[in-house]
Amino acid sequence: MVPRGIMFMLGATVMFAGSTALSKWQVDTYSFAEVLLFRSAVSLIVCALLIMPRIGVTVFRTKHIGQHFGRSITQTVAQACILIALSLMPIAGAMAINFSAPLFATLFAAFWLRESIGLARGLALVVGFCGVLLVVSPGADSFTIGALFAVANAVLYGSVTAAVRGMSNTESAETLSIDQMGFMTLFFALATPFFGFTLPNATDTIAMIVIGVFNGFGQYWWTRALSMAPPSAVGPFYYFSLVWAIALGYIFWGDVPTLTLLAGSGIVVASGLMLLWRESGKKPKTA
Repeated sequence: MVPRGIMFMLGATVMFAGSTALSKWQVDTYSFAEVLLFRSAVSLIVCALLIMPRIGVTVFRTKHIGQHFGRSITQTVAQACILIALSLMPIAGAMAINFSAPLFATLFAAFWLRESIGLARGLALVVGFCGVLLVVSPGADSFTIGALFAVANAVLYGSVTAAVRGMSNTESAETLSIDQMGFMTLFFALATPFFGFTLPNATDTIAMIVIGVFNGFGQYWWTRALSMAPPSAVGPFYYFSLVWAIALGYIFWGDVPTLTLLAGSGIVVASGLMLLWRESGKKPKTA
């Protein structure tokens, strides 16, 4: 099962990278709310087609609708931040900062879930934040503003990750996924009129549909990977998203990664892997 889980995770990274690259292209013409509306709606359809034939309408059953609502609001703002960041900075830089989310998730888990940090995890946090500073610091004003939105996304996504960890005790991965897509579709449908809606041409319509399809499959394959193998086995392969982002940024936008970006990215990834290793090494509590 582990090899299949790794393949699902690698496939998810390709889907996420493709969706992110197409989103960066579309947000140059359309509002971030419109791009995210298309992405969320199509992803909802894809997830429903993949999940409901196996589970049925029971996937929507939950006793914690308020928690789903609050988590989805946070994730909606996080998605908006990352798209704004992509419109202002290279895709590789935005993705590198995004990988600092596990650092913030650890901090939120310490406050909300009362999880102890300890010396090793604390050191990984400090080193990881130093890596973020390396990625954020260089560049012009537009890069700095974009980096701030990318950091905001990482902070919010970290809080969502911590919330999901708490909710996973009672909610299935399928329910968490499909409820998220449903609420986000609703939120962006309400927000789009305020940020602007432009009827896309045929090419852009296809591109936005592809964004949603990629994101939907990415979400599903990511969930499948984590359900088929331990996080310590498949988690490290998620960082291949950064490799694809650097490659796509160079191919389509001519973005050549700087030494500080590569160094900062390496530090962030290393600290994330350290946290993942520490999490996987925890022994379950006995009653």
